[in-house]
Amino acid sequence: MTKEDIELLIKDLSERLPYKVHCCVYTMGGKIREEDDILYEVRCLGENVQTLKLLNEHPDECFMVYQVKPYLRPMTDMTEEESQEFENILEGYNENDPYYDFEFGNDTDWLNAHYFDYRGLIPKGLALVAKEGMYKI
Repeated sequence: MTKEDIELLIKDLSERLPYKVHCCVYTMGGKIREEDDILYEVRCLGENVQTLKLLNEHPDECFMVYQVKPYLRPMTDMTEEESQEFENILEGYNENDPYYDFEFGNDTDWLNAHYFDYRGLIPKGLALVAKEGMYKI
């Protein structure tokens, strides 16, 4: 994983913290650490920003960012209803509004809340496709 990949993953996971994104954890040897009945959830970034704390059976355990792959939904999985809802958010922007800059994050907030991979992490191998029904939205 390149330095740019790690920085992109940190940026993405940081913005998703409030939405409790599920992830797969790998051992240092590259094997999947996930068990069928356990889903890890990103809880917070560690003190050095290169580590993550995950909600699991060992709350004090930290993992390196490169050991974690979030489960995200491809943009192509957006339902018709979600597509309409997202379009409504985008139509609400008015560049002449003095508060336009403050509202600008609504689109990415919505995408994060619905676990969409708008940064292309899945094709880069930095994220996994979320299993159907993994997230109750």
